[in-house]
Amino acid sequence: MGKQNVAEQFVDILVRAGVRRMYGVVGDSLNPVVDAIRRTGGIEWIQVRHEETAAFAAGAEAQITGRLAACAGSCGPGNLHLINGLYDAHRSMAPVLALASHIPSGEIGLGFFQETHPDRLFTECSHYCELISNPRQMPRVLQSAIQHAIGRSGVGVVALPGDIASLPAPEKSIEHALVTARPTVRPGDGEIEKLVRLVEEADRVTLFCGSGTAGAHAEVMEFAGRVKAPVGHALRGKEWIQYDNPYDVGMSGLLGYGAAYEATHECDLLILLGTDFPYNAFLPDDVKIVQVDIRPEHLGRRSKLDLAVWGDVRETLRALNSRVRPKTDRRFLDRMLKKHADALEGVVKAYTRKVEKHTPIHPEYVASVVDELADEDAVFTVDTGMCNVWAARYLSPNGKRRIIGSFSHGSMANALPQAIGAQFTDRGRQVVSMSGDGGFSMLMGDFLTLVQYDLPVKVVLFNNSSLGMVELEMLVSGLPSYGTANHNPDFAAIARAAGAFGVRVEKPKQLAGALKDAFRHKGPALVDVVTDPNALSIPPRISAEMVTGFALSASKIVLDGGVGRMIQMARSNLRNVPLP
Repeated sequence: MGKQNVAEQFVDILVRAGVRRMYGVVGDSLNPVVDAIRRTGGIEWIQVRHEETAAFAAGAEAQITGRLAACAGSCGPGNLHLINGLYDAHRSMAPVLALASHIPSGEIGLGFFQETHPDRLFTECSHYCELISNPRQMPRVLQSAIQHAIGRSGVGVVALPGDIASLPAPEKSIEHALVTARPTVRPGDGEIEKLVRLVEEADRVTLFCGSGTAGAHAEVMEFAGRVKAPVGHALRGKEWIQYDNPYDVGMSGLLGYGAAYEATHECDLLILLGTDFPYNAFLPDDVKIVQVDIRPEHLGRRSKLDLAVWGDVRETLRALNSRVRPKTDRRFLDRMLKKHADALEGVVKAYTRKVEKHTPIHPEYVASVVDELADEDAVFTVDTGMCNVWAARYLSPNGKRRIIGSFSHGSMANALPQAIGAQFTDRGRQVVSMSGDGGFSMLMGDFLTLVQYDLPVKVVLFNNSSLGMVELEMLVSGLPSYGTANHNPDFAAIARAAGAFGVRVEKPKQLAGALKDAFRHKGPALVDVVTDPNALSIPPRISAEMVTGFALSASKIVLDGGVGRMIQMARSNLRNVPLP
């Protein structure tokens, strides 16, 4: 075996760290690394059409697998395209290693062609961002970037000039055992005892759960049962906590529904579990609040805390469940369950009457049929905007499904790229991209990536020819919609021209058949559904004084509309409420 160059050493370390593929677009400064990937087993180069797609795909892969994923961009404009997807991965706590290749090292700082400074540009969307300016920095800089990404759950960036990548690797470089998994963190006994006292002193306890409850479903349910607590969730907590939940009172926030808002405001102790819920306007300011989080920097940045607990949710609740005495009074829980069921009953009728005859098609109906027909272990990727609304209200989690979106960063155009990364992790698992026409058309070029790799992603396109969420934002601000209309082509025809399955649906009776055909198709498929652009209903009593931008109170119903199969669970939970 000949002596390695820096690029070959770089790739070998990625393979040792568990990276299976690197997403990107080739370019001159990146060529040594791409060529090293070509000659290295256990890793493959995934050619996308836009580097933003590469970063989104890597972030989705990391969220699905829990392993480190990687993306790369060539010097200057190439790696600049990564930045939006890296912001999303970082804010989603997805471990991603990004390679930002750089101009020749001797030209840095002299205004060379395509010069940027990636070691400065990516600092805000990463835990670690450093330039390798000398081969002797390898492999320590790369190892540090990897351990930052995995250990702190986010992005690590390495900037590497193309000429440095081609130089011989140092002969006595230090390669150490890599950290490839995170430990669990248990709070100290002192914090646990303080939390026990607060719980036992409270008459009405509510739990509000985020993505930090992943893997802790059983512990959350046991604790809620012991203290008779209603359980609400944020959007990122939906997939982990809503299913098999007899204490469910829905979701709070801009897309909220049910009784979650009331449950968080009418309790006397609110426990925030693994959530960095960003909308403090939806959190109470007159009840005691405890927050449990693995990230200490998240503690208390949304609301004033009576107790901050640094720890893993599952480990914290395991300690708590063995020490908290069970409560017997379930009047608060039962009242919230009834409010939740009543709230859902009140809106579910809006989109269940004659939907099979309504044209343009109700997007709520589309989402409900997708939910019904999709596989039990499907991965859904969801565009930002109105698709978030339909996913929040209609997708039914069950412990096997995954729901990935740009839920913290809020970027457009995320669903298709994230579907690419999700599908590469398992070609046999169904991946459904719930795309809006605005988001899809923004990065539509990477539909060709599906065709090129024969990835069986199913794109369900909610085509209302508008930027629907932006129109809603304008509406609640008292502004006329402007600049939000899209003049769209027949997207299904474009899909067929690209070599994929494509069908356009304009009538409700065509929908189920078209979705079944697409889901059965072995390769990539697109279902272009023409949906109602007016499927937004704002209660008439919401006044301009009641909103700040888009901060509508969920308790007043941000968006009216049905809630799919969630009403069935709410009705089932009501059976446990004693009759008066």
